[in-house]
Amino acid sequence: MKSKINKSEEEWRKALTPEEFHVLREKGTERPFTGKYVDHKKKGTYVCAGCGNELFSSDTKFDSGTGWPSFWAPVSEDSVNRKPDNSLGMRRTEVLCSRCGGHLGHFFDDGPKPTGHRFCINSVALHFKEQKESAE
Repeated sequence: MKSKINKSEEEWRKALTPEEFHVLREKGTERPFTGKYVDHKKKGTYVCAGCGNELFSSDTKFDSGTGWPSFWAPVSEDSVNRKPDNSLGMRRTEVLCSRCGGHLGHFFDDGPKPTGHRFCINSVALHFKEQKESAE
């Protein structure tokens, strides 16, 4: 994993769009079915919008019907952190970028095989790196 990133609130405000700042730094969320990656089908890697840390492969993306991009596994267990989130009167597990600490979304145990996990992630917390076509 790349080295951790620590920035001041002011540095984050300069580096991120207002929407990215709200989700990544203030633990906000986008409205369901509005994110650019909800129905995204291209092959590649989803990275943190805050620091570029590789988070999820398109190979693990699935349609959860929730209105947010969902993945059954991160690219590695070291790419994300999970922590209890008891906000809004609910018991959930928050998903954070392990490199910059940015809020990505939430984790649930109701996903498909092979893991049974669902990482429900805000599109605005992600950037996408398309897989290059291999020359034959």
